[in-house]
Amino acid sequence: MQSIAAIGETIAARRRSQALSQSALAKKARIGLSTLDALENGRLGELGLSKILRVLAVLGLELRIEETDTRRPTLDALLAEQIEERHDQDMDRQR
Repeated sequence: MQSIAAIGETIAARRRSQALSQSALAKKARIGLSTLDALENGRLGELGLSKILRVLAVLGLELRIEETDTRRPTLDALLAEQIEERHDQDMDRQR
C-alpha cells in the first residue's frame, strides 16, 4: 500500500511532467492550493478520497485496489534483500 506521501510525490511528478502549476491543478481538481501543496510535500496526513480521486482524474491517473502478498518472505529472499542493500550502500560510498 502506498502512503499518502508516496501518492503526493507521484502527483507532483505527474503535474510537472504535464507542465501544470499547482494553482492550475488545484483549480481543475476543485481543491485548495494549500491542500494540494501539503499533499505533494507530504505534510498532509489525511485527505478525503474524493479529493484525491479528483486530482488523479485531472492528471490521467487512477487508484487501484490489488490483493497484497500476505505470504511471509523466505530466508533466501531476506538474505538476497540484505545483500542488495549492502551493495547499494557500497556503491553510494564509492561516489
